[in-house]
Amino acid sequence: MVKQRTIKNIIKITGIGLHTGRKINMILKPLSENSGIIYRRVDLVPPVDFVININTICDNTLCTCLIDSNNTRIFTIEHLHATLSGLGIDNILVEVDAPEIPIMDGSAYCFIYLILKVGICELNAHKKFFRIKKSIHIQEYDKWAELLPFNGFKLSFFIDFNHPIINFNRQYYCLNFSTTSFIKNISSARTFGFTKDIKYLHKHGLALGGSINCAIIIDNNKILNKDGLRFNNEFVRHKLLDAIGDLFLYGHNIIGEFNAFKAGHALNNKLLRTMISNPDNWELVTFNNDQESPIKFSIPSEYYLKDNNFS
Repeated sequence: MVKQRTIKNIIKITGIGLHTGRKINMILKPLSENSGIIYRRVDLVPPVDFVININTICDNTLCTCLIDSNNTRIFTIEHLHATLSGLGIDNILVEVDAPEIPIMDGSAYCFIYLILKVGICELNAHKKFFRIKKSIHIQEYDKWAELLPFNGFKLSFFIDFNHPIINFNRQYYCLNFSTTSFIKNISSARTFGFTKDIKYLHKHGLALGGSINCAIIIDNNKILNKDGLRFNNEFVRHKLLDAIGDLFLYGHNIIGEFNAFKAGHALNNKLLRTMISNPDNWELVTFNNDQESPIKFSIPSEYYLKDNNFS
């Protein structure tokens, strides 16, 4: 059978919060089968757990956020969540001593590396997938996103920025998802921001930890990061990274096709809630073996053996 997964050992991570700007300590812990993905804020007394379900997703323009019944929140989870989706991890406890997840280098790159260093183990339970049965399309002004039936997981995204650095040829990307394609083509794409927005964001208590160490920074006509881009179209690849994290917010990988135009976290999350709200739109499925599964989670051996794949 295609089995559920967790990590083999505890992982300790320290980094900076993108929005709070504060030092954050995070610990990833393995969990047994059918435990799901749990985020826990240990800076609160008593600690607060956020269990993934339809009621915990909270709209936020600049990040994905979870909320509990007391309005307690944890935010900027999307890059770590994309990592869990990309590696097929179904069960894990994420403990953090702050209201957000550390931003690291602005991508999923560091999380992938640290998890593969300790390893992934399979559990003795079927992995469950969300299979899309009916097309769902939502639109807000000129932005839209949709999920369609498809025997696999295919994503396409089109962004639209009127900026000389982000020209037309850099604004579209399509991915046939597997763990291999995710690691190679998506995981290292970084978040990005514009210098013209910094004053406004700081005034509203946002992006206080933002810098060229954790984002691509763009001014009126150039990229400020000394080493430039990791991909010619890194901007749209990062939007796909965000979408992969957002679409995993129920802890099950999706079998279907995702297409979007100018969508962000709020629209991605609304699409997922719309899909889940009608049981006719989807079904939970399992597979008896890897050959039956339309999504492949095998990890190339070189990503376990050679650190320089992540250097």
